Amino acid sequence: MLPELAVALALLALTGYVVLGGADFGGGFWDLTAGGAERGAPVRALIKRSMSPVWEANHVWLIFLLVVLWTAFPEAFGSIMSTLAVPIFLAALGIVLRGGAFALKGEAATIAEARLLGATFALSSVLVPFFLGTAAGAIAAGEVPVGNASGGAFSSWTGPTPILVGLLSVATGAHLAAVFLGADAERAGRPGLVRAFRTRALTSGAAAGALAIAGLAVLNSDAPDLFDGLTSGLGLACVAASALAGLVTLALEWTERFELARFSAALAVAAIVAGWAAAQEPYLLPPGLTVTEAAAPDATLAALLIACGAGMLVLVPALIWLFRLAVSGRLAYDEEPRP
Repeated sequence: MLPELAVALALLALTGYVVLGGADFGGGFWDLTAGGAERGAPVRALIKRSMSPVWEANHVWLIFLLVVLWTAFPEAFGSIMSTLAVPIFLAALGIVLRGGAFALKGEAATIAEARLLGATFALSSVLVPFFLGTAAGAIAAGEVPVGNASGGAFSSWTGPTPILVGLLSVATGAHLAAVFLGADAERAGRPGLVRAFRTRALTSGAAAGALAIAGLAVLNSDAPDLFDGLTSGLGLACVAASALAGLVTLALEWTERFELARFSAALAVAAIVAGWAAAQEPYLLPPGLTVTEAAAPDATLAALLIACGAGMLVLVPALIWLFRLAVSGRLAYDEEPRP
């Protein structure tokens, strides 16, 4: 029972990071593709306005996930971190560069500095979810054997399934960001930006859906066990729920009802995370390490669960209050870019 509760905590943290952190990274994707300095200025200004109050808080979920994994499942954590050291290092480096660039790009003294910081922020926002996605795909495809650096340093995360999950991570993050930014534009009374993000949301949502459907063919040949898990039982139910939520999201986006679309888009992504967990159950590192085998002693798990329960009493209300302040506009930064 305790190992399953620890896994549930890890999935909660993962879902929080995929949804909130994914939308955060997706904002950088739209920054990258906004266009030239004059044409892209309104889009970039809205991204800065929306992200500034919450971008650091979104990484709380990643820290939470890492703490749960290394405490509750140390053997699996060591195997993941050693075999997948390259993509995880690149993702961590991107997070650092992205954060520094985002914090400093509004203070650039010259046009050259502003362009360099903007490019660093935008490119890192695309590369970080891609590398994190390849790491998750490697785990799902069974490319992470138990042991210290037992898997290939490069071959483990460069196969068809890891690359597919990496691309899907970028696409879903871009879609989430378009939905959230569309809602922010609507609240700010910017109809031109609402229409712009409606187009972006519909396009990225269709692309993410098409990529997910095409990905099933990839999984069928490259990771048949994962494919079987996603096309039967609880895994299939989660996939169906994600597809339904995705279609509802597209319909809401078409009618520019972004406030409701935020929840259905988040549900679609959360259902995919749940489907992944169901598809590889009971394994934590398929095909050889189950959740029970990987778990720490019961005393450690009990202490972790108690500490997390106490921490949630502080963390969850604080995050809810932060997002309420951000959504209400009371933490909004200037919308117009500096000269």
